Amino acid sequence: MTTEAAPYYLPPGLPAPAITELDRAFWEGARDGKLLVQACAACDTVQWPPEEICGGCHSTNRTWRQASGRGTVFSWSRIWHPVHPALHGHAPYIALVVRLDDFPVLMIGNLLGDPAQEVVIGSPVCANFEDHGHYGLVQWRAG
Repeated sequence: MTTEAAPYYLPPGLPAPAITELDRAFWEGARDGKLLVQACAACDTVQWPPEEICGGCHSTNRTWRQASGRGTVFSWSRIWHPVHPALHGHAPYIALVVRLDDFPVLMIGNLLGDPAQEVVIGSPVCANFEDHGHYGLVQWRAG
């Protein structure tokens, strides 16, 4: 896992995430260079995205576990048309769906680097963190 300082991969002007009590630990963990996933304190089921109740036993007793930050490419898309005005002139970029190595969950994020790079399903990636003050962003780097 790596942490990068500004300049950021994404351009300024994008909205910050709407952080709630349900997902605050994830965003603060990412700010601190940690990849966290929600776990059930009752049955140990891990789930992503975070939910109010456990999908395994329906307990509301939730906790967080730190993942290694390593995973593999499950799916991907090269984005050619910006979905937000701040992204005008910053396409293409690559969005990944990543299967974590140590927990049975999928996460979404940008693949850092050349937007023309070859992406292969099953290739290894590692989490990369951007500190944005009161939250962090998780993005992915090949390797």
